[in-house]
Amino acid sequence: MARPAAGEMLRAALGAGLALAGSALLLDALGGMVASSMRPGLIAPLGASAFLLFAVPNSPLAQPWSALVGNGVSAAVAVLVLGLGLSTGLTAGMAVCGAMAAMAVLRAMHPPGAAVALATVLIGADGTPVGPDFVAVPVLLDTALLVLFALGWNRLTGRRYPFRVAASAHGTADPLPQQRLGLTAEDLTALLQRTNQSANIGAEDLGRLLAAAEAEAVRRSFGALTCADIMSRDVVTVAADASLATVAALFRQHRFKTLPVVDGDGWLEGMLSQTDFVAAWPEAAPLHVRAGAALGRLAGRKPAQTARDVMAPARSVAPNEPVGILVELLADGALEAVPVVSSRRLVGIVTRSDFLALLTQRRLLPEPPTA
Repeated sequence: MARPAAGEMLRAALGAGLALAGSALLLDALGGMVASSMRPGLIAPLGASAFLLFAVPNSPLAQPWSALVGNGVSAAVAVLVLGLGLSTGLTAGMAVCGAMAAMAVLRAMHPPGAAVALATVLIGADGTPVGPDFVAVPVLLDTALLVLFALGWNRLTGRRYPFRVAASAHGTADPLPQQRLGLTAEDLTALLQRTNQSANIGAEDLGRLLAAAEAEAVRRSFGALTCADIMSRDVVTVAADASLATVAALFRQHRFKTLPVVDGDGWLEGMLSQTDFVAAWPEAAPLHVRAGAALGRLAGRKPAQTARDVMAPARSVAPNEPVGILVELLADGALEAVPVVSSRRLVGIVTRSDFLALLTQRRLLPEPPTA
């Protein structure tokens, strides 16, 4: 395997450690409040669950349904098998076998569930009474606490958990533009099932990998062409401290959908879109937006007055970067234009129209002869 990035290793390890420590503290506090044959506390298989939930939160094996149902049904199967009064070895084998089968039937594959089944059998073999309430406390209680910690930590550190299909930036049901051609989600799911990989990677992740591979292939097809080769150099900008009336006049005059915002030295500070501008300027906004601005003033929040108040952070490229990098940036509709920056200074801009013109030209012109 490739070594994970240092930041990702730290994010996962720190999250898992904090979650287990926090769960232990909460379980100690709940010790006298929960009626069970066992005192609430951490069980060993939870360490494996923590690894999945924090290190690979996109995995189908790590989703809340898989963790909660997988651990819970595994403990339930082990309790049932313990009731048969068989030898410890035979009980352990039957419990793990039954747990794996139950998880598969319930579509809740979670590898630590097999460890939960084995741990349940070993606890019972030591003479500790293990009844149906063991499934609730500690197994389901421990797992639920861990899932809650995973929900908070993954979102706090920029990871999507539970993993859901990526939504359109426009709030519509259409797939992302780069995912509309080729294999559908149903095709990808069938492919994963046919290759017995559905437990290892979700259809959405596979689609993202295929889209990234196709985008990389497109990048390479442009050869040595750079962003500087196709960018517009005579860029219309707006000063960061310009009034919204000035911004409105520029939009009206040039009919652009996006304006770069720069400071006095020409350094890029952000990008200002027509959408953000209309939503922030009361004179141009619909009634409900004006009402929102009025409520904001009553609450002491200063209404937007300058371009700096409305602009959004800019995703820029360097002049010498391959033009293929623009494929993903301009594909999903979130960006109308990408500023080209050298040493923080704005030197050009590439709009979606510029990129479409490039694609059209490459399609119409004959391919150069090969040697």
